[in-house]
Amino acid sequence: MQGLNQQSSSRPVKLKTEDREDPRSSENNKQQNLLCAFFSAAEKDYRISSTHLGIFAALLHCREKQGSANPVRAYACQIMEISKISSPATYHKHIKQLSEYGYLRYVPSFKKNRPSCIYFLD
Repeated sequence: MQGLNQQSSSRPVKLKTEDREDPRSSENNKQQNLLCAFFSAAEKDYRISSTHLGIFAALLHCREKQGSANPVRAYACQIMEISKISSPATYHKHIKQLSEYGYLRYVPSFKKNRPSCIYFLD
């Protein structure tokens, strides 16, 4: 509980989503719907942890940066940095679980110079 008190005393981060005009508003809605659908399903799925949530959110971020591409092509180190995961074993375990649980399809490249493909099932 002590950690919560410390966090609440700091200034909250204010996200400015309304200020920017985006011609891809329908694609942004698709991203938001995908995130909402994931959270709704994850809420009922006891297997999903905060690590899974972080990876999924990081993948959505990469997808947006790649122009709503499906599949998302990304290196593990990119997703790990965004989702604040420091262990490659943790990353690989959780992204494989997301694929096994049916939230996405993960196709690893097994080559350091080629990104893996992650398909969103939308």
